[in-house]
Amino acid sequence: MAIKFGVIGGGSWATAIVKMLCENLDEVGWYMRNTYAIEHLKKEKHNPNYLSAVEFDMVKLKLSNDIDEIVNYADYLIFAVPSAFVSKELEKLTASLKDKVVFSAIKGIVPESGKIVGQHFHDKYDIPFENIGVLSGPCHAEEVALERLSYLTLACTSEEHASVVASHVSSDYIKTSLSDDTIGVEYAAMLKNIYAIAAGIAHGLGYGDNFQSVLMSNAIREMKKFIKKVHKMKRNINDSAYLGDLLVTGYSVFSRNRMFGNMIGKGYTVRSAQLEMSMVAEGYYAAESAFKLNQDLGAKTPIIDAIYEILYKGKEPKKVFLKLTDKLD
Repeated sequence: MAIKFGVIGGGSWATAIVKMLCENLDEVGWYMRNTYAIEHLKKEKHNPNYLSAVEFDMVKLKLSNDIDEIVNYADYLIFAVPSAFVSKELEKLTASLKDKVVFSAIKGIVPESGKIVGQHFHDKYDIPFENIGVLSGPCHAEEVALERLSYLTLACTSEEHASVVASHVSSDYIKTSLSDDTIGVEYAAMLKNIYAIAAGIAHGLGYGDNFQSVLMSNAIREMKKFIKKVHKMKRNINDSAYLGDLLVTGYSVFSRNRMFGNMIGKGYTVRSAQLEMSMVAEGYYAAESAFKLNQDLGAKTPIIDAIYEILYKGKEPKKVFLKLTDKLD
């Protein structure tokens, strides 16, 4: 019997994942809370709000604004909603997740629990760790829409589950690799958004490419120290799931976190930058979560500390970055 997949979320990354799955499956379950988006999709064959250039074969889509329906339908679930809204979406859930394989494509920490999504699912919904995985980059939804060659990392302690997801998202333009570092890959996906905000602020303040390269070089080392404190295991921080994802998020014109940071560097308040952007910058929430978590971990994280001061303490970006430049090498 064919494995059934369900995607939870209606944003650009969820849309891109559904597109990938449609390359390999006859039917894909898709939960979207926005009923207007569902009706629009049925009539116009594209998501009205995100990646509208992607046209779907509607025969392949099982659309629903009932999360229970899609959870009951699927064997494998891929969650792709902003981390800040995970708890709110799951409040509606009455169906059990215990016998499901759940992959998170969410790049952040659940604010209500202060945990990465995989840990949150395990603790709150009793899902075994071997049934929890991470779908990570380096990959932007916009380039998936354009069918530009992209790479995904599927991380799970069960190689079988990771392989199943990999085989169902692979195509001529999507290449995949597997990892058993579920925790490290998920933390990396969260941390790189903070560093992308830092890159954006630097650009907004007028720092050039020379400084950006030093900033990113320090960021990957800072990421390594942080993740090592959280989960010590043998990993190569230069692999695509860590360094590659950091670089694409820090430099790409499609990066919403870099865009958000750029606005902050140019003088926008946090609130005004958020209002102007149509998409959520995950790094904003991640900065607070990572800073607070590190109070117990004790890793040396001058970049995370700087972004936290700017976003949550109202410190002036120019002054904070002037101090930060003396801490980098």
